[in-house]
Amino acid sequence: MARTRAADFDEKRRSILDSAAAVFAKLGMERASMAQIAQENNVSKALLYHYYPSKDLLIFDIGRTHLVELEAAIIEADRPDLEPRARLRHLIGGVLENYRTASNFHQVLLNGTGSLTETQRLELREMERRIVKAFSDVLIDINPALATNRAGVTPVTMSLFGILNWVYTWFRPSGALSREGYADMVTALFLDGAGAIK
Repeated sequence: MARTRAADFDEKRRSILDSAAAVFAKLGMERASMAQIAQENNVSKALLYHYYPSKDLLIFDIGRTHLVELEAAIIEADRPDLEPRARLRHLIGGVLENYRTASNFHQVLLNGTGSLTETQRLELREMERRIVKAFSDVLIDINPALATNRAGVTPVTMSLFGILNWVYTWFRPSGALSREGYADMVTALFLDGAGAIK
């Protein structure tokens, strides 16, 4: 007889993902063990293996969960009714707001997917492409030449993500700059250059 799913399955699964992401971010994917993840979550190894039979499945689900939540945050922040510059600012704000609580998940996605299967990596890349396209489309609205430029819009879009993706390494909520203020700064820096920053 098939084992029925516990009523709190999703809650326990998320708790395990949070704990695993914290351990991976602290120790790295190679050094972190399933025993350490179980200890961090205060569950038995047997229960951990019930949810995730391998470390690679944990890493994959952390990456997938992060991208699902990031895409949802971007969709929620998007304002197609605004002119393109303001719309881009809202998208940037959505990413930064998502990153407020996702730094461990984000680090795992950036650094931990090398051990995944090709199928898993392709799934994550497809999700990333959708996220990048949301920004590329707006950047083309701002500068239509990007659509026909020899280099294309991809390097421009990825340069913007290069600014956003590493914010977890230095941004401090208690600092002089708020996330909203930083979203304004990134928009001005990216579209107008450093000379526009006041």
